[in-house]
Amino acid sequence: MSNITIDAIVGEPEVLEDEVTAAEIALAEGVETDPAWLRLKESATRLQSLQVKDGSVPERSDAASDPRREASDLVDAIVESIEALAPRFPHEAAYLAASVVDFRRWQAEGFGVPDFLDSLVEFQPQRHRIDGIRHLVVFPMVTQNGSPDRHVEALVVETIWPEFIAALEAGDYSNKLFVSLRLVDFTPGYDTNSAVLFPETVAMREIPAFTWGAIFQDREAARYRRVVRAASEITKLELPDDAVRLLDDQDLAERTFVMWDIIHDRTHMRGDLPFDPFMIKQRMPFFLYSLEELRCDLTAFRESVKIERGLVAKRADASAPALTAVEEQLLEHAKLVQYAVIFDRIFRFAITGSRVRNYDGLGGQLLFAWLHQKRVLNWTDTALDFDWAAVPDAVVELGDAIDELYWKSIDRPKTAHWLAAYELVRSVVEPNPASVWAKGLPREVLAGAPKGYTDLVMDDEFPLSMFYEALDKKMKPVIESTVGITAASA
Repeated sequence: MSNITIDAIVGEPEVLEDEVTAAEIALAEGVETDPAWLRLKESATRLQSLQVKDGSVPERSDAASDPRREASDLVDAIVESIEALAPRFPHEAAYLAASVVDFRRWQAEGFGVPDFLDSLVEFQPQRHRIDGIRHLVVFPMVTQNGSPDRHVEALVVETIWPEFIAALEAGDYSNKLFVSLRLVDFTPGYDTNSAVLFPETVAMREIPAFTWGAIFQDREAARYRRVVRAASEITKLELPDDAVRLLDDQDLAERTFVMWDIIHDRTHMRGDLPFDPFMIKQRMPFFLYSLEELRCDLTAFRESVKIERGLVAKRADASAPALTAVEEQLLEHAKLVQYAVIFDRIFRFAITGSRVRNYDGLGGQLLFAWLHQKRVLNWTDTALDFDWAAVPDAVVELGDAIDELYWKSIDRPKTAHWLAAYELVRSVVEPNPASVWAKGLPREVLAGAPKGYTDLVMDDEFPLSMFYEALDKKMKPVIESTVGITAASA
């Protein structure tokens, strides 16, 4: 997910999940139409227009009206709305009370750079991983892949935690920090491409020990369904029946993305890692991030193949007990995760965003080219098709190649690891003809500081292939249409 999870996951702190009754969960049903929520949302949105990039509300001597006085009135409305809504979220009593205190302190101190550390510490959604439970979330924050300004954002969100995911997490795939959510309603910072809620984005005076990270699987699923449906039509790809079901069923797609993301997230600190795969707080060539994110996705793919094959073997064993209902759900979703990883990577990741150090884009290009060169993906007669029987082993082979790179790099200097990673990528994806890296870095750079290596990486070190250039032109309107998408608008 991000550095927030990496920092927090070391040692996997014990998370004591609080018990919440069905009656308490039901209190927040329909809260998105509550006048108090609508007032909160409107007030927060108006407040954003008064805030500057760091979240403060500056004095403006030439303004017709005093922006801080207006901000104070809006904070009064926000606080009153939070207090009115708090009884509908009894499991968040401590957090919402702390939020009121943080807003009042910010107001009393004159609307400088906001500090919401105290309420952030009280916000603990990982303690309530119960399917359908809702949260009210109000913080001054940036939104990853959304707004870069630290403005007050307000959300109503709902937890996605089906029984088979609870069983998965309780077994071999423990991830106490992972929270899966569905967007219900939100302020403009989330009317964007942002599909995550991370505590590191909140305005605070000091950095605490983070204990959670959340992903909006409904947005990921809705985006996937729209993009993959269009891309499969454009490329004349005949989808397998179960892959079609994934496009037709939003709830099924959401659950599939929860399974993918919970395994992906825990992978960032597992395996034979070159100490820290992200090299936190250190600049490095963007293709290193490509390999790390792809490694985690391919681990989710590999583990899903393992789960699927194990359960298929158990079902076929006459001496084994019948699969339980949870095992049947796990078997179904394990297969669907494999489709999701492949299609999201090759159809959406590869052509989403700019060509400036687009590490997720390169990861999608790498997976597509690898499958094509293994001849399990074919582009013939202007139509795309897969040899589905051979796909799982081919994808796992790419994951193994990245794992081998990591394993060897434990014994390598950092820059030698960078060079080896580049060779792995360029063995599959063609570099830019003007690339200095492809020609070979000058000796003075090789003998110098790592910054020299990074400075010579081109913004678009691995340009789009002819296939992707053509696909990008046809898919651009579809991808642009997914900004702000939710389950309701899919």
